[in-house]
Amino acid sequence: MSAAEDILAAAKTILVIDWPSRDVPDALARASFDVIVKGGPGPADYTPARPARVDIVYCHRPLAELPAIVELAQELGAGTIWYQSGLAPTGAKDPHGCWLGGADAAEARATVEDAGLRWIAGSYIADVARRVRGEA
Repeated sequence: MSAAEDILAAAKTILVIDWPSRDVPDALARASFDVIVKGGPGPADYTPARPARVDIVYCHRPLAELPAIVELAQELGAGTIWYQSGLAPTGAKDPHGCWLGGADAAEARATVEDAGLRWIAGSYIADVARRVRGEA
């Protein structure tokens, strides 16, 4: 198993902050993860409710929002930030895309790891969830 597969296999609860396609939350739910969605910037913008704890924070948001996402992950006891850019290596939008440019990738990784969290950015979480749960 890859590191991403190991981390996802050990997880139970995932906070999802935006996604490039409905496949992300749907695949996670079908794979029997407890999925909580943060649908806006407000403190009550959670479906179904703000969790007390999560294992992974998955996000598809601009990198400028990463420091606030890291802070939220720490508040919720998450061990991992799983980031998806939604971009192909050409820079074109791709709902399965996980590409980040070198400098952006290094800075984002440092932001997350300096906070004591694991960083995953090169794997499409829906595909990993299907592999981990034997659906792919």
